[in-house]
Amino acid sequence: MGSLKEVRDRIKSVQSTQQITKAMKMVSAAKLRRAQDAIVSLRPYAMKLNDMLRNILSNTDGSGVTSFSDDREVQNVLIVVVTSNRGLAGAFNANISKEAARLIEEDYAHLRTSKGITLAMIGKKGYDYLKRRYADLKIVTDHMDLFSDLSYENISPVSQLIMDRFAEKRYDRVHVVFGRFKNAAQQFPEAEQFLPVKKIETTGDNPASGHRADYIFEPDEETLLNELIPSILQIQFQRYLLDTHASEHGARMTAMDKATENAEELVKDLKISYNKARQEAITKELSEIVGGAAALEG
Repeated sequence: MGSLKEVRDRIKSVQSTQQITKAMKMVSAAKLRRAQDAIVSLRPYAMKLNDMLRNILSNTDGSGVTSFSDDREVQNVLIVVVTSNRGLAGAFNANISKEAARLIEEDYAHLRTSKGITLAMIGKKGYDYLKRRYADLKIVTDHMDLFSDLSYENISPVSQLIMDRFAEKRYDRVHVVFGRFKNAAQQFPEAEQFLPVKKIETTGDNPASGHRADYIFEPDEETLLNELIPSILQIQFQRYLLDTHASEHGARMTAMDKATENAEELVKDLKISYNKARQEAITKELSEIVGGAAALEG
């Protein structure tokens, strides 16, 4: 243990850090409430629309407007990685980046030699992690700052661009890796296939394995699907970002809460050490006084 002054300075430093982590926790808690309300409101709607889309595409002939369900041989894949722009959120960003790495190394390792993998980064933390690990891959950073505005109007042009690239066959498959929000203490990295849209499959042996609805189109199938399919996919893409946004604040609030508790424990330990060192110094001074008095008397 250092001098009493060093211990006092250490206590003040830890207490200052504790005030910062406590303030960050409160800020994240306030932001989490709004972010949680947004994803909880959108998710059931987006999931229901996605189920309806899969049903519609399962009942079409696979031509024209249904190219978004075209399951072709994968020669070029786009992996969209959605992380936050800021750290201090525990392992949140690292877990999403590791899930993207798993997708690259396990599912699409055979495409690395042919340069068939493209990474599109939304959020700076995922970019910082993956650019060092995959310098050989093409990394797109045109839309890294989408979290500044998570409105449908701001996000839909990005999802539309991805859909256009898929329709043009520049990409044969599109995955989105994001953080799925469960609650403030639990967030999970998840990789979901965005395009092509997976159809609902039923088997004769197990008719309960899926349900394919029969829709009546008004005014006509092509006109309706030209409007409906892009809108559903854009809402689905917005869900990925809102899920990650809520997960970020939940993870940061939890991390800052743990950091505040750890700082409190550290301050307690430092105060005990300070008191012990102070008592030892006082005892030493008393011993020296007593010893000096005894020497004078002798």
